[in-house]
Amino acid sequence: MNQVVLIGRLTKAPELKYTTEEKAVCNFTLAVDRPSGNEREKRADFIRIQAWGRLAESCAKYLSKGKQVAVAGSIRTGSYQNRNGDTVYTTEVCAGNVQFLGSRKDSENGSEKPRPMQDTKAEEAFPAGFEALDEDEIPF
Repeated sequence: MNQVVLIGRLTKAPELKYTTEEKAVCNFTLAVDRPSGNEREKRADFIRIQAWGRLAESCAKYLSKGKQVAVAGSIRTGSYQNRNGDTVYTTEVCAGNVQFLGSRKDSENGSEKPRPMQDTKAEEAFPAGFEALDEDEIPF
């Protein structure tokens, strides 16, 4: 089984590109807190995320630096040769589901909160699995 669920904040704005076959791909990095025994010593992992298709386009449109999101997907590994001829190994999460997290305070402070799917026009609608959550709906 290859499944991962992460909650973190975007380290910078997502990057949207299109393949030669015109398929959308969006890349972004999440800073995910790493638990430690010492509260004063906070650590984070920086995990690369990749989304495809309509999900990629929605991520590029609605996400921005600092936004908190939950990502569910699978781990993908790969490798390539760098300029020096060394093999570089890569690990990233291929997102199947991305959900906004955050509080109502974010929208009150000027951050625009996306509307739920049923309240939007078809061309503005989030794809399945991409929805906003209110602070009261977060299960922890």
